[in-house]
Amino acid sequence: MSASHAVVREIRFMLRDRAVLVALLFTLVLSSVAVVGGLSEVRYQRATLDRLLIADTADREDALSHQTDWGSAAYYSFHLAYDPPSNFAYAALGQRDSARWKHRVRMLALEGQIDERAAGSPVVALIGRFDFSFFAAFVLPLVLIALLYDLRSSERSAGRHNLLEATAGAAGRLWRVRVLVRGVALFIAAIVPLIVGGVISETAMATLAAASGLVLVYVLFWSVVAYRFSSVEESSGYILASLIGVWALLAIVVPTGARIVIDTAVALPAGSEILLTQREAVNDAWDLPESATMEPFIERHPEYAEDAYVPHRDGGFEWKWYYAFQQVGDQKVEALSQAYRSGRMRRDQMANVAAWLAPPALLERLLQRLAGTDARATLGYEQQVRDFHAALRRYYYEKLFKQMPFNQEALSELPEFEPR
Repeated sequence: MSASHAVVREIRFMLRDRAVLVALLFTLVLSSVAVVGGLSEVRYQRATLDRLLIADTADREDALSHQTDWGSAAYYSFHLAYDPPSNFAYAALGQRDSARWKHRVRMLALEGQIDERAAGSPVVALIGRFDFSFFAAFVLPLVLIALLYDLRSSERSAGRHNLLEATAGAAGRLWRVRVLVRGVALFIAAIVPLIVGGVISETAMATLAAASGLVLVYVLFWSVVAYRFSSVEESSGYILASLIGVWALLAIVVPTGARIVIDTAVALPAGSEILLTQREAVNDAWDLPESATMEPFIERHPEYAEDAYVPHRDGGFEWKWYYAFQQVGDQKVEALSQAYRSGRMRRDQMANVAAWLAPPALLERLLQRLAGTDARATLGYEQQVRDFHAALRRYYYEKLFKQMPFNQEALSELPEFEPR
């Protein structure tokens, strides 16, 4: 029998098997639920950003219209920084469930603004979101196992195993074709909703092709695993338990163990420690001599050395001194902040390596990379916020330290945040 005839025969056989059809329908429904949920979340985030952008512009224009000096303008004006979801984010929301993707920043100390966490859903924080990447990485293998675990054992129990192999003309070819047909059918059921979602969200075809390729390779991997186990001359229950054990090892045990090892190997300063240290530095500055603030500030900004003199306040107030000690507060936690960011990057790099030992985690991370929702993208966005805040400081420092006359028209030159 030719290979094409064998494939056609197995497709017909599969279409008559109600259990297989139910599994395929189940896959199609779960994949659709995951994609629809992702599309809904992305739509919500974009709608939120649209509202915030309008409100942010109106609020800032109103605040600036009432100011008469540069210091007050900097203090009362907020600027929206944000990370819009990519067109493929619906498939893998990744870090967007736990990391902030929008900030309202102003000229005050940055660390307290960038590291504060917004309250999120405790359920999502605990178990994660059911998006396509989670479905494909962790649920799809279970469905495939259910389809293939008794591939041969059921035929042995029915006494048809040897006859089927003899009819096929080549030992083993029948089972390989059956595994291939069922695996491809399952892949199609899983990937169709993803592609439809991609068309709706205008995802690049190259991205959809890459994601589809990753899922196909992943399905083939689990098909090979199931095929190998199904060839063992044991009961269906034994084979099923063994396959579930392999899934648990690769999907739960290895990633959890790797996470414990990585977290132990790469220690991070606590975010609360950064915030507390910075706030203490800023609050203490009110009671310290002006020189305690201006000297470390000038070390970082020598271009303002001749303009940094602050007379003894005697109850008065100097905006340039105020913003200087805001920056000095950031400088005092700079080492902690850098260690925190470097540690997160190092953990992510180690997790990328460890994921090669756990295919479910690897697939999820690769899909998040395609969607721009992985840890690297989050750190990149945070750096954008830092760069924007630095631009704000450069704009206002020149006005404050050079004592330029306040000019409402010059406010049109304020830096604007540009998302990636």
